[in-house]
Amino acid sequence: MSVDARHPSALTSGGWRRVLSMLPDTFTFAQARSGGLSKHAVYWLRDTGQIEVLGRGLYRQADGEQADLGLIAIAVKAPLATLCLSTALVRHELSDAIPAAPDVALPRGARPPAVASPVSWHHFDRATFDIGRGRSPVDTTTSIGLYSAERSIVDAFRLRGTEGPELGYEALRRWLRRADTHPQQLVAMAGHWPRVLPAVRHALEVLL
Repeated sequence: MSVDARHPSALTSGGWRRVLSMLPDTFTFAQARSGGLSKHAVYWLRDTGQIEVLGRGLYRQADGEQADLGLIAIAVKAPLATLCLSTALVRHELSDAIPAAPDVALPRGARPPAVASPVSWHHFDRATFDIGRGRSPVDTTTSIGLYSAERSIVDAFRLRGTEGPELGYEALRRWLRRADTHPQQLVAMAGHWPRVLPAVRHALEVLL
């Protein structure tokens, strides 16, 4: 039986609390309906502040753990979404240039999802999209794609015409200071994009 906001007794009896306890902190409208909440109950919970809207058809429980809700919305609505460029470099502690909106890559041709928070979308070639791609937790139940440090440096050089030359050079300087990194690792990564390989080699020669 669904929990319906048109029947106050169902709401005050804790029926909706039981349903919410079985849902993840972030859930879709379809999950809420499958769990037993009626359309009216979902709207009542939203209007009374029990849940908040992260995007169209996407909700977050008000007492959920602290997390970046914008990234959660992106991860849920676009499973292939991957943190890249400045955002990824900051995550890898290779840059202090925190962007106003997260840099997120999608495969070329994929449509960005509708989310409430600002996002700087980038579209990368499908043939190389998964190279250096891993995942990073956003909360205990949600993770988002994240490019490796090496891939992020190469992308910074590859897109230096729009991102500026400083981003890649500064990230490379910091990367080279680490004891567990070797120039050949970066050369191997850059080799997937032959046009950027000379620029990466030259930067290594200057900085080493």
